[in-house]
Amino acid sequence: MSAPPTRAARGKFISLEGGEGAGKSTLLAGLRQGIERHGLALVQTREPGGTRVGEAVRAIVLDPAQHDLVAEAELLLMFASRAQLVREMIEPALRAGQWVLCDRFADASYAYQGGGRGQPEARIAELERWACHGIRPDLTLLLDLPVATGRARAAGRGDADRIEVEADSFFERVRTTYRARAAAEPERFRMIDASQSPSVVLHAAMAAMTHLFEATA
Repeated sequence: MSAPPTRAARGKFISLEGGEGAGKSTLLAGLRQGIERHGLALVQTREPGGTRVGEAVRAIVLDPAQHDLVAEAELLLMFASRAQLVREMIEPALRAGQWVLCDRFADASYAYQGGGRGQPEARIAELERWACHGIRPDLTLLLDLPVATGRARAAGRGDADRIEVEADSFFERVRTTYRARAAAEPERFRMIDASQSPSVVLHAAMAAMTHLFEATA
């Protein structure tokens, strides 16, 4: 008798977090190449977005014309996009043994809608439990750098979106919240000094993923 088919091992979920101008886009490209060099199937996505529904939400949340969007509505929109992304893309990919690389995930809501907008942490945690279906990253790479440095970098990218026009004090609260979450969950977070060169940042990020590669070898 032939042996029964084996189930694919669950894939790994890596999220990338950081403030404005931290260099997430550059790092994502390098990480994608590094993961694929290990022969691993990869799904890359982003938040808000990644699905048809999510991209529609993204257009609303980042539109500077939506200046009257209240903090509660913004928070709910973020989790609406996240719920769709989890069900439609992340969960199926992980079950199929694929790795998932996501530009932001739930930690972004704690930082931006929590730290930045003042929404209660307990409310965000309850939404995370409800909307994310138990899905959490295996590893979160946090690109950290001073707000002034990040804003100077972001200034050259064209017209600012609805989030980017916020005051420095907003982004200081975002950074403080990110750093607090990294300190509270050192087993999941790896904080990387994003003021370094892109090559140094990529090397640090790949080193932080070594244990995940070893687990799938």
